[in-house]
Amino acid sequence: MNAVLSLLVLAVLLLPVLAWSLWRRGARQQAVLMLVLTFVAAINVAIWTWPDAAGTAPAGQLPQ
Repeated sequence: MNAVLSLLVLAVLLLPVLAWSLWRRGARQQAVLMLVLTFVAAINVAIWTWPDAAGTAPAGQLPQ
């Protein structure tokens, strides 16, 4: 699970750069879709890592 979350964070950091590159090339729709994907991935990372009232994150509650 840690590897998946790490890859998602890297994607969140890299996708806006790639979207900007596509925007400059004129592929506006693909660039906007990449930004939407970035937003969805960031929300997923936040959901899995945000601690609840007890102080444990959902990713920490998964069986090993």
